[in-house]
Amino acid sequence: MCKYAIEIFYSEEDGGYIATVPELPGCSAFGKTEEEALKEIKVATELWIEVAEKEGREIPQPKGKELLHAMVKGK
Repeated sequence: MCKYAIEIFYSEEDGGYIATVPELPGCSAFGKTEEEALKEIKVATELWIEVAEKEGREIPQPKGKELLHAMVKGK
């Protein structure tokens, strides 16, 4: 289960939707639809965490609402 905040936006250049997990550097996915991008970012998140664990890297704790509040205040 994905507990991290996910951003999804449309990319004209790519002709589809890009999904990212801001708390996990470099974690992103692509989909022709928002639903496909969401499905793919869930897989990418699991793989990101799996690789980080194998490499002994620190895995950030999900910030959830804290991240959302910070983003809203920043606007």
